Amino acid sequence: MILTVTPNPSLDRTYEVPALDRGEVIRATGDRMDPGGKGVNVSRAVAAAGVRTLAVLPLGGAPGALVAQLLDEQGIEVAPVGVTGQTRSNISVAEPDGTLTKINAPGPELTPEERESLLTTVGENSPGADWIACCGSLPRGLAPSWYADLVARCHAAGARIALDTSGPALLAALAERPDVVKPNAEELAGAVGRPLATVGDAVKAAEELRELGARAVLASLGADGQLLVDDSGTYFGYARVDVVRSNVGAGDSSLAGFLIAGGTGPAALASAVAHGAAAVQLPGSAMPTPSDLSPDTVTVTSEVPLDRALTEPAP
Repeated sequence: MILTVTPNPSLDRTYEVPALDRGEVIRATGDRMDPGGKGVNVSRAVAAAGVRTLAVLPLGGAPGALVAQLLDEQGIEVAPVGVTGQTRSNISVAEPDGTLTKINAPGPELTPEERESLLTTVGENSPGADWIACCGSLPRGLAPSWYADLVARCHAAGARIALDTSGPALLAALAERPDVVKPNAEELAGAVGRPLATVGDAVKAAEELRELGARAVLASLGADGQLLVDDSGTYFGYARVDVVRSNVGAGDSSLAGFLIAGGTGPAALASAVAHGAAAVQLPGSAMPTPSDLSPDTVTVTSEVPLDRALTEPAP
């Protein structure tokens, strides 16, 4: 069972449009509504793979009730923490060339009692979890040290922790030695405080995160593939993708693929790459099922192309 923690969940509406023209009336060619937030997306991807998952998240107001309903309809167990504020609603606009424009609301501000209740709920539901995936931004009311506190508590209970966040929250949590962290290229660059122009730059940055405490780093490099740096070595994985429809939740799908394949080593990296590649070829934030995967298109190697320039350099 994989337990996910999403401190700032959302109700996500995705519109597919021919083009995004400012100031014009745009007629969508497709739309979908999904429960959102990085941890929620991990649970959705895990459930789509046929693996049990439990989502812990604060929910409030009508949007929160709809998030719980949508998760239940997808067969995902939910351990909600009631909050007085309303769960945020986000909008994504996807164009045919894969360009995605997102409008993310800030979300509610959690009270000290709600903050502690969220930690307590994770602890109560963690026994029996193979992994606890702590994902996404922190809502107002939670200090950057909140994830560090959560990692420390979960480790004390004997759980393995996957952390997908950024900025001060990521840096604060590294001291508690999360079992794996999953930054994208931009987040990785932000963590080390310098731009990344090549795969080799990303490898060096991942090694620095390990020096700061991360036991393993799974880094998403967008169209260039993914890196895994852990005690056994450094691995590079990539897959052929013919058409990109939407990258919403692709990194979350990758993390789900990594965890359901054991969360360690090149085989888990191959699963992460396969899930991420499948996700970008689906509409909105749809998560891939086993039938959507194409593992034969995935290559994982320990011969990392250090000099390869990143398609999208991280500033």
